[in-house]
Amino acid sequence: MIKKIVFIGNEPVPYRLPIFDKIADTPGFSFHVIYCCRREPNRQWDMPPVKFEHTFLRERIKTVNGRYIHNNPDVIPTLKRLAPDVIITSGFNPTHLYAFGYALLKGIPHIPMTDGTLDSEKALSPIHRLVRRFVYARSRAFLWASLGGKHLYQSYGVLEERSFQSCLCVDNSIYFRESPHEPHEKPFDFIFCGRIEAAKNPLFALDVAREAAQRLQRKVTILFVGTGTQEHEVKQAAALHPDLLDATFNGHAAQHELPALYHSARIFLFPTLADVWGVVANEACAAGLPILVSHYAGVAGELVVDGENGFVCDLDVNQWAEHAALLLTHPEMYRQFSDRSRSIVSKYTFDDASSGIVTACRLAALNRRVPA
Repeated sequence: MIKKIVFIGNEPVPYRLPIFDKIADTPGFSFHVIYCCRREPNRQWDMPPVKFEHTFLRERIKTVNGRYIHNNPDVIPTLKRLAPDVIITSGFNPTHLYAFGYALLKGIPHIPMTDGTLDSEKALSPIHRLVRRFVYARSRAFLWASLGGKHLYQSYGVLEERSFQSCLCVDNSIYFRESPHEPHEKPFDFIFCGRIEAAKNPLFALDVAREAAQRLQRKVTILFVGTGTQEHEVKQAAALHPDLLDATFNGHAAQHELPALYHSARIFLFPTLADVWGVVANEACAAGLPILVSHYAGVAGELVVDGENGFVCDLDVNQWAEHAALLLTHPEMYRQFSDRSRSIVSKYTFDDASSGIVTACRLAALNRRVPA
C-alpha cells in the first residue's frame, strides 16, 4: 500500500503545480516534492504559491553547454527523513541518480518521468544511454508526457502496460471564454509567444508574416510576446518592411495577461527548432487559435493535428505563408479549425495528468521488494 509518494524535480514549474495539488488532495496517501532549486537562472515564470508539501535542497547548479546540472547530495538524507513508499524522478541529473540509487538500495519502487522524445534524445552519448538502460531496467513503472515519450520508453524495451501518460496541460478554462472580438476584428493576424531566442525561431515567424502580407496584398499585424537575446534583431528586421508589417512587441507577460493576448490574435505561429512539447500550444488551442507548427515540437501530430486545427509544416516560409493566407481568407475554415483546437485541448487536463501519476504509483507499489 502507498503511504507516501516523493517526487524529485529540478524546480517548481507553474503548469505542474496544479497537477501536484490534485495528487496531494487524493485520499489515502501523502505527496511530497523535493526541488533542487527555487528557480533556474533563465526562468521568468510567475509562480503561484506552492501549497503541497515540499522541500528545497541546498542549491548546487553547474552550467554545462547551456544546460543546468543539479548535484544535490542532500537529497539522500531528505529521502531518509521522508521515508517514501514510491520515488519518482524527473530526469538524469546527479540529484535524480542519487535518489534512484537510494530507491534501489532500500527496495523502494522507482518511477522515471520524461518530457523527452526519441527525437530530443537522439544525440545522447553511449554513456547516457547506458545509464538510462540501467535505470529503466530497475524501475517499476514509467511516466511520459507525450507519445514521443512513450515511444522513447518502448525503444528501451519498456512494456506498454507499465507506462502511463501524465500530459502537459494548462488551465483551459481561463482561455476558453469567448473572445471579445470576431476573428476578422482581432487586432493581430499572428501571435508568437515564447522566448525570443534562436531556438524558438522568431525571425522565421516574422518572415512568414511578411510573405503572407504579399499574398494577401495588405499589411499584416504580428504580436510578439516574450523577451530574449534576439529581440533587438527581430525589431530591426520588422522595421525594414513598414509597408508589409506592423509588429508589436509586448515583452514578458504575466500568466494572467496571456488569455487576452492570445484572444487578440487570429493565428498562432510556433516555428520552434526544438521543443519536447510546447505548452504555449495548449494555451493557443484553448483560446481557439489555429496553429502553424514545425515538426520539431512535441505537440505536432498530437495536440496540433495537420489539416484539423492547424498545419504541421516543414520550415519553409512559402508553405507557412500559403497556409496562413488560406486561414485568413476562408472564414468557415477558420472557424472549423478554431473549434477543433478547443475540442482537442479539452482532453489535456490537470485531472488526467494527476490520474496518470497516481495510477503509475499504485502499479509500482505492488509486490514491493523488502531489502534484506
